[in-house]
Amino acid sequence: MSFTSEIKQELCYNELKDCCNKAELCGLIEMTSSLSIDNRKWSLVARSENPTTAKRIFSLIRKCYSADVELIMAQKTNLRKNNVYTIKINEDPINLLTDLGLYSSKGFLTHPSYTVVQKDCCARAYMAGIFLAYGSCNSPSKSNYHLEISLSDEDQANFAIKILSRFNIIAKVTKRRGRYVVYIKKADLISDFLRMIGAQESLMNFENTRINRDFMNSWVRLDNCEIANEVKSISAARKQVEYMKKIMDSGKYNTLDDKLRAVIDLRMAHPESSLLELCDHYQKKHGVNISKSGLKHRLNKIEAIAKELS
Repeated sequence: MSFTSEIKQELCYNELKDCCNKAELCGLIEMTSSLSIDNRKWSLVARSENPTTAKRIFSLIRKCYSADVELIMAQKTNLRKNNVYTIKINEDPINLLTDLGLYSSKGFLTHPSYTVVQKDCCARAYMAGIFLAYGSCNSPSKSNYHLEISLSDEDQANFAIKILSRFNIIAKVTKRRGRYVVYIKKADLISDFLRMIGAQESLMNFENTRINRDFMNSWVRLDNCEIANEVKSISAARKQVEYMKKIMDSGKYNTLDDKLRAVIDLRMAHPESSLLELCDHYQKKHGVNISKSGLKHRLNKIEAIAKELS
């Protein structure tokens, strides 16, 4: 099961207050339904390829309006051959749409009446409804975080963005294949969205997976950095040994002062040690503390002498 399916399944089992049931149904009906006329009678038809979403629409209509509802399953004739679930309401569909804030004397509204989402709990339920209809969210195990809701109208998209801003969730909108897509790409904002719509279990799964993945990525980056530093340190030590051998072969070693000879002896005895390790060896052998910068200064002098010999 995909992460999106897990979220939708959880939302469909949430128990809501009466006002929130209507707000969620408003979002679902707005996104999935259309009016049709048959034998001079209006009927409201909602369609979904997601069986969980279709069942939710069916149960909310029965719960909120006790209407006579038909649930019909058919198979698409295209190559995908997905099942399509149709929910048909024959009783007073106009009154139902008006009560949901989706219809007025002017006809269908481009977005619901603001009274539907006046309360924060109802605004959350409405957003859960439109996500159930046309929302999706990448698994947190993937490298790119992405949650989106595909809407048919620009006014719908702007309405959704205004609601999200009430909960400090900043979303963007883009047009794709004739539809308006409201999307969120920041992980913390996706977490806020899941919390807002009431997908608490999915939120915990998202956060746990995200934290573990980010931890492992940080660990790998740190490990790679340590390896790179170690390789760099070994490469520098090998060059220092080469310079020192050149000085020794030339007979210049005995002409150097005691401090430089002490460093040469130390490096030749510990050819792969880091500067910090060499400082420790120096202190143990000579009983004198030396800083990394002090040791580096002497190594630079030795390098300069070797290059003069060349």
